[in-house]
Amino acid sequence: MDFVAGAIGGVCGVAVGYPLDTVKVRIQTEPKYTGIWHCIRDTYRQERVWGFYRGLSLPVCTVSLVSSVSFGTYHHCLVHICRFRYGSTDVKPAKADIMLSGCASGLVRVFLTSPTEVAKIRLQTQTQTQLQLQQRRPSALWPSAAPPVCPAPPACLVSEPKYRGPLHCLATVAREEGLRGLYKGSSALLLREGHSFATYFLSYAILSEWLTPAGRSEPDVLGVLVAGGFAGALAWAVATPMDVIKSRLQADGQGQQRYRGLWHCVVSSVREEGPRVLFKGLTLNCCRAFPVNMVVFVAYEAVLRLRRGLLT
Repeated sequence: MDFVAGAIGGVCGVAVGYPLDTVKVRIQTEPKYTGIWHCIRDTYRQERVWGFYRGLSLPVCTVSLVSSVSFGTYHHCLVHICRFRYGSTDVKPAKADIMLSGCASGLVRVFLTSPTEVAKIRLQTQTQTQLQLQQRRPSALWPSAAPPVCPAPPACLVSEPKYRGPLHCLATVAREEGLRGLYKGSSALLLREGHSFATYFLSYAILSEWLTPAGRSEPDVLGVLVAGGFAGALAWAVATPMDVIKSRLQADGQGQQRYRGLWHCVVSSVREEGPRVLFKGLTLNCCRAFPVNMVVFVAYEAVLRLRRGLLT
């Protein structure tokens, strides 16, 4: 039942947080943006509301599977650890048990999410990438000596997008870059997911315990909302540095490639933009994670409690 509850919670979370995820990705991959509102205004001016939902269809289709695997893996790892260490699944697990199970759930996600993350990042960033390439190569657009006059380059530079949708993006990446292209940035994704999901489930367990009223075994709805929100924000706080590197590695490949690997990306990014680059999007990540994970955990707990109510 944890798999089902996790799937429902994941879909609800995506519906709430995707527009801010697009803004986060663009801030992390495009140095031209000076802040959150600059990115929001620029995206809306150039692409209207649709720009915030680029690449949404693939996450919606896959997030139920990924979230299901995450919550299911966490629960089953915790059950097996408790059975192995204590001889029973009814005992209260130690914090180390929760962290280890959370880390395992995060690592398992990588094999499922890396291709969809690549497609999502490419679709979310392809508009500004096209404009940059066109502005760098005016002769390719205007072969004649007298180019057309227009008030601003974006208004007159019109070309077909490289990726027409998530499935076309996956097929194009696989054809041009091979299987490795679909798993580009997976090393950074492994580093991001492992410790962030350990933090995620541990902080939720601790906060839920603190917020459980006296005489009850689990928190009420308000407690779940607060615990889930803070757990998501804390998880993204520790995940942001590797999330920046992951986004840059996965966006790399549209036009000229800039990075040779994870370490080269870290060194180049810090050298060019300073150590603060590793925390680009931190505020947005935490602000987005709070409502998203409030919804995720409320939906997750609601399904589990409904199932327990039906069985009793």
